[in-house]
Amino acid sequence: MSKKAEIKERYTLTQGKIVVYLKSGLVKGKQYFKSKYIAKDLGLSPKEVGTNMAILADICDELDISRWSYSNSTTWCVKARAA
Repeated sequence: MSKKAEIKERYTLTQGKIVVYLKSGLVKGKQYFKSKYIAKDLGLSPKEVGTNMAILADICDELDISRWSYSNSTTWCVKARAA
């Protein structure tokens, strides 16, 4: 199964977009992501992003996602998990 098909099967459309966005950011060397910037880049609301990030923190096996800071929008710390 391709990575794209696996993401589609495993997550909702919104969660899949966020996972792809986070992985892309990790490849570019980012580790911290603000909900409001994820929302802006993906055309979602910050609340939508926050809700789905909390869900992904629990269900995503590929990424280690944790709330890091709450100043002026939630900041999330994201790391790739070892396979």
